[in-house]
Amino acid sequence: MVKFKMRNNIIFAVFILAVVGFLLSISGKKYPQIPASESHLGITEVSGCMKCHGPDALMPRKPAHPPKDDCFKCHKKKRVKPSK
Repeated sequence: MVKFKMRNNIIFAVFILAVVGFLLSISGKKYPQIPASESHLGITEVSGCMKCHGPDALMPRKPAHPPKDDCFKCHKKKRVKPSK
């Protein structure tokens, strides 16, 4: 009887972990990555982003973009595969 309860507890725990893992995997927001283009290579500060993505710049942020000026908090640099 004790083995049966323990087995049920293990099955229940695995089920709960699977559900929590699934929910965590689908809950994360995906933000656009910073392109690995020539124009983005040397940018390490927000002021560099605002030169092109500021309100009156060539490619301004969309109106629905959150008003935060901490670009690197959400947007990460795109990884470049090293050439062989």
